[in-house]
Amino acid sequence: MRRRTVSTIGAVIAAGAAVGLLSFDTAHARAAAASPAASPPSRQAASRLFLSSDQLREARKAGLIDRPIKSLLDVRQPMEYGEFLWDERGVPTGHAWVRVDLGSQLISVFRSGHEIGTAVILYGADGLPTPTGKFPILSKTRNHRSRTYNNAPMPYSLWLTRDGVAIHGSNVRWGFATHGCVGVPTAFAAKLFASLTVGDDVLIVPAKARSPKI
Repeated sequence: MRRRTVSTIGAVIAAGAAVGLLSFDTAHARAAAASPAASPPSRQAASRLFLSSDQLREARKAGLIDRPIKSLLDVRQPMEYGEFLWDERGVPTGHAWVRVDLGSQLISVFRSGHEIGTAVILYGADGLPTPTGKFPILSKTRNHRSRTYNNAPMPYSLWLTRDGVAIHGSNVRWGFATHGCVGVPTAFAAKLFASLTVGDDVLIVPAKARSPKI
């Protein structure tokens, strides 16, 4: 069976302008049943897209980004559900933050202005939506099980709200959704857990809306 994919485009440049920076083709995960598929492996980044000052200025003006970004992972092919990319080679230590785009169903992790990881996500189904806005990480739990939803495993939880919304490891495949959390592949969640600290920012962007300013 052909796997469902989410297309990612780091930057689309036309006439010298960053037209599509951090914009992606939409592929929403629904709660409807779908045949399970094995999780594909992580990818290795071939290169990076480094942004010029003009591209950065135009992207910020268009509301596509909300803080300076120096480079993006060059992901040229659609990503499959369960797939992720993580490449921090050559990226200096420094402040890390996360951008979750519900419209594109993608998460991006940045450190010192450089994207170091990206993955396809699951998010809240109708009636249990994922909240949007800026959230500092409140706490971290390596091994957690839900007290509300049948003891479901929530490995590598990064808690965003006091009522139980977190980024955590999940079985990310087409047709699945969460109860409001952000689900990411478990191997990706482990890397995220190791890279972020309490207080780091997570920006969750709603579909068809500009990013809130930080």
